[in-house]
Amino acid sequence: MPTMVDVARIAQVSISTVSHVLNGTRNVEPDTRQRVVAAIEKTGYRQDTLARAMRRSRTDSIGLVVSDAGEPAFAGMVHGVEEAAAERGLTLLLANSAENAEREQRAVRTLLERRVDGLILARAANTNAVLLESLENEKAPVILLDRLFRDLPFDQVGADNRDSMRHLVGHLVAHGHRRLAVVAGDTRVPVLTERLDGFHDGIRDARLDPAEQLVLVGIETEALRAELASRLSDLGLTAVIACSTPLATASLQAIESAGRVVPTDTAFATFDGFNHSDLFHPRITTVRQPAFDMGIAAVRLLMERIESPDSSPRTVRLHQSLELRDSTEHFPLRAETAPPV
Repeated sequence: MPTMVDVARIAQVSISTVSHVLNGTRNVEPDTRQRVVAAIEKTGYRQDTLARAMRRSRTDSIGLVVSDAGEPAFAGMVHGVEEAAAERGLTLLLANSAENAEREQRAVRTLLERRVDGLILARAANTNAVLLESLENEKAPVILLDRLFRDLPFDQVGADNRDSMRHLVGHLVAHGHRRLAVVAGDTRVPVLTERLDGFHDGIRDARLDPAEQLVLVGIETEALRAELASRLSDLGLTAVIACSTPLATASLQAIESAGRVVPTDTAFATFDGFNHSDLFHPRITTVRQPAFDMGIAAVRLLMERIESPDSSPRTVRLHQSLELRDSTEHFPLRAETAPPV
C-alpha cells in the first residue's frame, strides 16, 4: 500500500509538504502542489481518514437534523448548509426527524456518536427538553436553525417572522380587508408562534376589533381546514393567511369547499409557499424565507463557534421577502369594508 513517504519521494518534496497539500494547512507553490497531486495519482495513495481525524481531533463533517426535509423552506436550508459545507471541504450528514421527538433524539445521538465537528438542528415541534439540556454539555457545538428559542445558550439562525406577518397584515388592511383569518397551526413551533404574534401586532396597528378576526391553532390540519371552511361565510371573512406550506394547502381546500373564489371573494397569502409559485392561478402572494441563506449562515456560525468556543452565543435573523401577487391584489373595496377616512 502506497504511503506519504512514497508520494514525497516521487514528487521530490518533504513529507510535511505532502501533508500541507492534503490537509490545506499551508499555502504551497502551484508547481509544487501540481507535482504532489501527480505523485498521489501515480501511486494511488489514499489518506486514512480515521487516523487523520484522530490526529487532528476533527472529522471534517457536520450533522444536520431537520423536522421535514420535504417542505420547500427546509429543502432550501438543506441546500444552503450543503453548499457552505462543500466550500469548506466538509462532509454533511443529514437526518430527517419527521416532527417526531424520539426519532429526532436518535438522529442527534447517532450523529454525535459519529463524532461530527458540529451539529445544526431545526428541531421538531415537541423536542424533548432533556435533549436540549444534554446538548449544552456536548463537546461538539450546536446551532439552532429556523426554530429559535430564548434563554438557550446556543447560536441561532432564523428569520424576521413577526415583522413580516405584521407587514403582510398591513398590506391586506390597506386593500380594504377588515375581517381576516390566520391559520397558525401548531404553535408549539416557535416560528408559527412568532407569525401569530405578528398577526396580532398588525391587527392592533390597524385598530381592528380582535373579536372580528379568526385565529385557528391546533395540531390536526384536517380539523383546521374544516373549521375554516365552515366559518368563512358566517364571520364575513375576506382574507386568509396561512402560516406554512401545509397550512396553505389546507386553507386553499377550505376556501374552495366553502364555494369562494380567490381573489375575488377571498384574498389569500401564505408563508414559505410553493415551488414555482408563479405557475399557480391566481399567483399566490407569499412571504418567502431566505432559506438557502439561512443554511449558509448556520454553517458560518458553526465554524466561528468551533474556532471560538468561549464566545457569547449569537442570534442572527435574516429578512424575509414579501412577494405580492394576484391572490391579494384584486379585492374590490366595498362600502362596508372601506377604510375610515
